Amino acid sequence: MSVPDVAVSQLITHLSERLYPAPSFGLSTGVAAEYAFGDHALGNALPDIHPIRPAAVLVPLVVRDGAGGPQYNMLLTQRAATLRQHAAQIAFPGGKIDPTDASPLAAALREANEEIGLPAALVRPLGYLDHYLSATGYNIVPVVGIIDPQFSPHANPDEVEDVFEVPLDFLMNVNHHERHAREWQGTLRHYYAMPYGKRYIWGATAGIIRNLYERLYAP
Repeated sequence: MSVPDVAVSQLITHLSERLYPAPSFGLSTGVAAEYAFGDHALGNALPDIHPIRPAAVLVPLVVRDGAGGPQYNMLLTQRAATLRQHAAQIAFPGGKIDPTDASPLAAALREANEEIGLPAALVRPLGYLDHYLSATGYNIVPVVGIIDPQFSPHANPDEVEDVFEVPLDFLMNVNHHERHAREWQGTLRHYYAMPYGKRYIWGATAGIIRNLYERLYAP
């Protein structure tokens, strides 16, 4: 299946019906076994990390004029190569939830503003995906939002090397959901990957995109 199976004009309504209106469970450190989604979902061992740290990301969608009419794109970033963690990887805008953040949504919007200059006023939140447990011990809360098509990204060079868009039609096509594996800390780890031209979308980012696919198209 792919996005054309749900008319673009109906996609916002369909997303709102399929997403959670609030995070699916609390932000306490919890235990790894509580997580249905994460880097362990393809058979990898659950991370033995304490405490599990709360984080939030914005999954930004934007409407563009396409050859056959309006189409949705997903906005992604390429992290700066100088970062200590996940350098040069494809990611959503987001990061750790600070004690001063009122909610996961507030954290995701704050990080998006810091990383790519996206004002909160230009985001229409639609709802939440399932929490995602990363192998590095983060409880990631993804919030899906529609962003104003007039928004022009201004990447913070300390954190973001590039900002780009990928058609949602491509990302929601299950034929593009490849399963890859590589050795990490002496263990073979399996993960989703969605190569798009020169972009290698993988790991937690691809796993969250896969969760969006499942929320949209699961019975």
